[in-house]
Amino acid sequence: MALERLISLVFLLIWHTVTSFHQPYIARYPNKAERSPFLTSVMKGNFKLHSTVLREPETAARVDTVRKRCLDASLDAAKAKGCAVDTGDEWWRDESAVNVPGGRSITASDPLRVIVAGGGVAGLVAAAACHSQGMKVAIFEQASQYAPYGGPIQIQSNALRAIEQINKRCYDELRAAGTVTADRVSGLKIGYEKGVFMGLGPGYKRGDWLVRFDTLQPALDAGLPATVVVDRPVIQQILLNHGVPENTVRIKSRIKYYEELGEGQGIKVVLEDGNVAFCDVLVGADGIWSSVRKQLHGLDSGADGAAASGAAGGALDEKEARRMAKDSILMASGANRRYSGFTCYAALCEHKASNIEEVSYQILLGKDKYFVSTDGGGERQQWFALIREPAGGVDEEATPENPEPKLKRLLNEFNNEKPGDANGDVWDDFAHELLRATPEENIKRRDLYDGQPLITQGWTKGQVAICGDAAHPMMPNLGQGGCQATEDGFRLSQELATVTSTKDISPALQTYFNKRIGRTTLIQTAAQLGSDLLVDFDKMMTIPLVGPFFLFMTQVSMPFILRFLYTASF
Repeated sequence: MALERLISLVFLLIWHTVTSFHQPYIARYPNKAERSPFLTSVMKGNFKLHSTVLREPETAARVDTVRKRCLDASLDAAKAKGCAVDTGDEWWRDESAVNVPGGRSITASDPLRVIVAGGGVAGLVAAAACHSQGMKVAIFEQASQYAPYGGPIQIQSNALRAIEQINKRCYDELRAAGTVTADRVSGLKIGYEKGVFMGLGPGYKRGDWLVRFDTLQPALDAGLPATVVVDRPVIQQILLNHGVPENTVRIKSRIKYYEELGEGQGIKVVLEDGNVAFCDVLVGADGIWSSVRKQLHGLDSGADGAAASGAAGGALDEKEARRMAKDSILMASGANRRYSGFTCYAALCEHKASNIEEVSYQILLGKDKYFVSTDGGGERQQWFALIREPAGGVDEEATPENPEPKLKRLLNEFNNEKPGDANGDVWDDFAHELLRATPEENIKRRDLYDGQPLITQGWTKGQVAICGDAAHPMMPNLGQGGCQATEDGFRLSQELATVTSTKDISPALQTYFNKRIGRTTLIQTAAQLGSDLLVDFDKMMTIPLVGPFFLFMTQVSMPFILRFLYTASF
């Protein structure tokens, strides 16, 4: 059934892409030879690439710059640098400015007043986008400090274009801080030696490429910049410094509830610390366990649970991470979220990968698990180990006898020496290469949750809307979670910019939802199906015809999927 759904989705993506293919590109490159696969041409020396689509050489100076920038930004985040300190005269305290009987006209001198719940990437981008359209913005972040989970973020070509349209300075800063990853191969590999059913066909050796794809050509086809990877604290720092006014973000500001004061008459927002705020528009960018969505959709009281202390859902310490593993099960039930079936270990290690010049992103596939790695810039590798198991699991606490429980488990799960893992499979050396370069304290773990598209529930009601993971949480396979949140922020600001009276807010937010739901539904579904199918690879590969057909469909469909993702219109 999952395979049938994937095939249907692939054909839908191909149809959508073919029917909306970018004619300006074809006009720009009338010679067919110039539209041949770009990376192949580069390797043959047929093209001279512009420096913006090539990775800057990892010299000692470059490595030091990237790592120091990340460290400095992390320290700033821990100190809440750039966040607001209450003065008592903040614009959002004034009820009379928004609660006007019959609504009020929106002008340059009296703009829309927008409160964004959540100070992660989704919230910062949404606030920056609204600010770029002249709106007053404030961000209420529930965290006590920024504690990002998972290391650097791939800002793919579509998200870069959205940021460029929101704020050119932020775009330039992100491009300068980032490491280009689109200039090398990406794809799927078999993690261990694998035969096929009754020997009907060639087997697979560990580390064999199954599918390779080029993320640069589709971006260039659409006239978009090449994908870059940037450290999460650096993204936050850039958006805070150049995207929004100083003192926009107020931390320790968890929303208790909100109340609409009437059509076009604003919203009253009550915080758990007792403060009360007023705005024209409330945007829930507060993640998968969104407090705003809980009220918007009338969910159970535990749907937003006791969230982690760090922004982006990051636990500040191991004790909190263990608590969150249990609490998330209860929150998922109340919030109608789906446990993906995977627990995820993640880390960023300071290590120059042995394949860094040829590969930017790869997935090693195995039985009920897979190992993902990507270039993190600055001679670092970001890796994820996804293992299928029930929700709520935790690792043993460190003891003198077992000081590295996470690392010990992972080295066994991806054992590259006989007798192999618990299945008897001996894994490709690359997983071990990165694990051995990672200190135990750098490894974080959490269960992965996503959700079904909110087609019938919607993302808006009255003067309230949600975006990012609050609206469409998705598995990380396509690397589009943050990218779709970025597109959300851009589209939201564009629709709100059309508002001339506060009475127009509700239809403007509905238009935002209408324009976004189709695209995010396809991407959310593709990410979910892709994740489910990756761990069923072992079963499919043992069946003659089915395995090769699956690989063929994946290889053929990837250019179309990437063209669908990498669009300048969202």
